[in-house]
Amino acid sequence: MTTSTTTSATTSTTTSAGELAISTRGLRKTYRNRKGRHVAVAGLDLDVPLGGVHGFLGPNGSGKTTTIRMLLGLIRADAGTMSIFGREVPKHLPEVVGRVGAVVESPKFFPAFSGRKNLQLLAEAIDRPRDIVDQVLEQSGLGGRGKDKYKTYSLGMKQRLAIAATLLKEPDLLIFDEPTNGLDPAGIREIRNTMRSLGEQGKTVLVSSHILDEVEQVADTVSIIGHGRLLASGRVADVIGDQTATSVRVGVSDPVAAQRILTEGGLMVRRDGGLLVVEGIGDGAEITRRLAAHNLFVNELTPMRADLESVFLELTADEGLETIGAAR
Repeated sequence: MTTSTTTSATTSTTTSAGELAISTRGLRKTYRNRKGRHVAVAGLDLDVPLGGVHGFLGPNGSGKTTTIRMLLGLIRADAGTMSIFGREVPKHLPEVVGRVGAVVESPKFFPAFSGRKNLQLLAEAIDRPRDIVDQVLEQSGLGGRGKDKYKTYSLGMKQRLAIAATLLKEPDLLIFDEPTNGLDPAGIREIRNTMRSLGEQGKTVLVSSHILDEVEQVADTVSIIGHGRLLASGRVADVIGDQTATSVRVGVSDPVAAQRILTEGGLMVRRDGGLLVVEGIGDGAEITRRLAAHNLFVNELTPMRADLESVFLELTADEGLETIGAAR
């Protein structure tokens, strides 16, 4: 399956709805507040392919959580269409809801009960066999901690128990809204490994996050939105672009003289602390040659490639958006 890359909300992907886990077209949601009307989602076209991890990125007020809530039938869209596994929602949500698991808000568990006991109670409530509990504990990386009381769990473990709870009905699609919020690096790594494992098992994982580096490490495909509309989508490597370095970080004994020489030679050069960043050139040998001709010798030469953060900043340069922080 291929997913095309887009650079504006007006350009949509061409994959058919039948091959997608999630598809929206012209999705719109407006809220009223004291200042008037606020457009949270503005004609969003979103495609999430079947299988693997799909990162859903956007800054403060970009509409990520609003979009997820509309997909799950928690709030009503003002306009547009949505489908999950090719079935229009919310009209046909009862037909597909059994295939969907979601962690949108912090779930409530009994603190004095073990993780296994909490899951056993949930399994009984949704008429699932008790033996599935050990299976989902293993899937979420809690196989050795199921007997421990919930109140002794770290934040990362509590989040993994929430993921285990969504796995009880063996969903094909899992939706996680900011699953690493508030976690320490170890907890973030645990959740990342869990999501990657689920994607490798053939499940579709939609993860909303503002941590660009984390999404880049775990996601197969990505959608970036701003002001409630699509800015870019596709495979992570395609969105980032050509992996060939387009700039080089240079260390040299006299950076002032080196910057002058390279600039006079037609290169774009900026200071980065005691180093130089030479833009628009991936050939470190050419930089070395030019500087050596003036008896300036390089002691550091590091090719730099684009990443999701630089792509986001480029996409939103004219959008008036803040850098992704506590994005919701």
